[in-house]
Amino acid sequence: MSDLLAITGLRLSRGQREVLRGLSFSVRRGELVALMGLSGSGKTTALRCVAALEAFDAGTIALESCSLSPGPVPPESRLRDLRRCVGMVFQLHALFEHLTAIENVTLSPIYVHGLPAAQARSRGTSLLDSLGVGARTSAYPRELSGGEAQRVAIARALAVDPPLLLMDEPTASLDPARRGALTETLRELVAEGRGLLVATHDVDFAREAADRIVVLAEGSVAEEGSPAAVLANPSHQATRDLLQYRPPPNK
Repeated sequence: MSDLLAITGLRLSRGQREVLRGLSFSVRRGELVALMGLSGSGKTTALRCVAALEAFDAGTIALESCSLSPGPVPPESRLRDLRRCVGMVFQLHALFEHLTAIENVTLSPIYVHGLPAAQARSRGTSLLDSLGVGARTSAYPRELSGGEAQRVAIARALAVDPPLLLMDEPTASLDPARRGALTETLRELVAEGRGLLVATHDVDFAREAADRIVVLAEGSVAEEGSPAAVLANPSHQATRDLLQYRPPPNK
């Protein structure tokens, strides 16, 4: 099976600091890859580069039907193919506060991709239904719980049916029950043939949800493999540090 996403030799510097240092890994259809590492390892930056939200200095990002090259981020008018390939769910959801759930979900299909409003709303409603928030189509973000907002954000990312979904720290504010429900949802998306790339430092989530783990250290791959292999028998200090990390309690 060919790669849905192939990152090769990705480099990015901010001033004198190298954030990504020759990063290389891949994601296939039907696979959830957990991109792991402590804060500052380059996880979120890598996602932002794949989503063309941040420029990079060297390397390539290749998807099934489009690719990105080093240099300035292209204007949105040249990124429509990429937006059909890649959906992103941000850590804090980033829903538009003045729009309802269904309006958030249908915004890009209608105004970026030119989908008829009725068709976009029909698909958006189906997505919200499938994610268990169909009764919240008319709710504004401030009226949604954290778990509901996350599911609306997932629906928005899936609104143009991208084969690749990116997620940044999706379990950061979830209790164990909601984390379990999220895991079930993501496994269903993988079963549909999508590829998921999830940046996380949540070891329990990665152990339960991921097919493969890629551990980053200082902007490059420290080790990768199945959750059982990497988490049970880590070969790199970065992975051992990750296993010892305990996030601060939610307030």
